[in-house]
Amino acid sequence: MRPKPIVALIYDFDGTLSPGNMQEFGFIQAVHKTPEEFWTMSDGIAIGQDASNVLAYMKLMFDEAHKAGIKLRRSDFKRFGQDIKLFDGLRDWFRNVNAYGESKGVRIEHYINSSGLKEIIEGSPIAKEFKHIFACTFIYDANGEAEWPGISVDYTAKTQFLFKINKGIFSSRDSKRVNESMADDKKRIPFTNMIYFGDGETDVPSMKIINMFGGHTIAVFTPGNPARRAAAQKLQRQGRASFITPATYTRESRTFKIVCAIIDKIKSDEDLKAFARYR
Repeated sequence: MRPKPIVALIYDFDGTLSPGNMQEFGFIQAVHKTPEEFWTMSDGIAIGQDASNVLAYMKLMFDEAHKAGIKLRRSDFKRFGQDIKLFDGLRDWFRNVNAYGESKGVRIEHYINSSGLKEIIEGSPIAKEFKHIFACTFIYDANGEAEWPGISVDYTAKTQFLFKINKGIFSSRDSKRVNESMADDKKRIPFTNMIYFGDGETDVPSMKIINMFGGHTIAVFTPGNPARRAAAQKLQRQGRASFITPATYTRESRTFKIVCAIIDKIKSDEDLKAFARYR
């Protein structure tokens, strides 16, 4: 019996699964800032130093926590993740998609590919649903307190994790195996079996890679937000995203129907490939 094909659903986080940036649901308030103040300060660091926006926000989190007397341990980050607001339907989304995949004879796996913080995502109510979370992390000292950025994931760095998912590599640090040549039939999840969810310009390189290799891309937008809808439409118009949909994840949603149709296509393509291998 042939093994079940694996279908990977790969999500950005901020703006894709949550209507805001994850720092805005506890951390920013704890350091006595408004979201506008925090992100203005972060942008000021990046612009003033011609630095990475991601490293700028990580430095600002570290500095502002220190000023406020807040220790940044993994457990503290996870605590901030508990109150992240999620888009409608996400609590049941994973179970519903997994069940549909099972009914079609495919195995579903969910991944995060984010410029946010892994430790905060790990504290979110949906963290257990993901096969792996690729995101920014800190390095921790002997007391378990954050002292330096460990991994910084910007929009181009996100693309490396697509190749790691493709080859079944779950180490963010790995830079050797991911670049080694591997026969297509040995790769764990073909790009054609990937569905990428994003919401904006920072997802463009990942969407381009997925599309280039025959995968599927979905741009989501916050329901009722004309600016975010326009951004998603722009991604589709430019050929970045194959589909656009409101970021609603209920069983009745357009999002669920699109994903089910893609799963049907992937299963049909797998069946046709099996017929082609007849000897």
